[in-house]
Amino acid sequence: MVHKKKNQDIIFSLYRDKRTVFRLVDVAMLVKETDMVSLSKKLHYHVSKGRLKNPRKGIYTKPGYHSEELACRLYAPSYISLDYVLQKEGIVFQYDTGITLVSYLTRTIELENRLHRFRKIKNPVLTNYMGVNRLSNHVNIASGERAFLDMLYLEPDSHFDNLNSLDKSLIAKLLPVYQSDALIKRTKTLLSNAGY
Repeated sequence: MVHKKKNQDIIFSLYRDKRTVFRLVDVAMLVKETDMVSLSKKLHYHVSKGRLKNPRKGIYTKPGYHSEELACRLYAPSYISLDYVLQKEGIVFQYDTGITLVSYLTRTIELENRLHRFRKIKNPVLTNYMGVNRLSNHVNIASGERAFLDMLYLEPDSHFDNLNSLDKSLIAKLLPVYQSDALIKRTKTLLSNAGY
């Protein structure tokens, strides 16, 4: 009976939490469990009953999890940027269902029919959160300006369909993060060609 109650306590604790994606250590801290093997078995029981999903080893989600939250939990540090943000902000028009992030590594992972593409960026840029919005649901997502500069930094020959929504003064504040004279030059050229 105690085992059943502990199992229920785990699921109730997870469902009460505003997060939708958890690493094993997150669950351990939430339910104050120190035996990771036992906790893993309990979580897999809930997965088998359809109460949780296990899209990747060590990661558990509520059935209606948020895909951006999952993306940000795969590798840390990382934040959503590049094509995904540029598309959402109307800066590029081509549509892609994948989520693009910058991180400390380059990797592509497919989870539940969605690609998660990570692009490696140098550490001083990655760990500087200027221009990155840290949302309450544990999602870190670049502003349009930060995504624009990330893309231009990683892919110098990038094409942008509409730069009108970008804040030129914010771009100027963000440029020193990259410590790149070539990026400053490319950005000025692009913005002046767009009529800024």
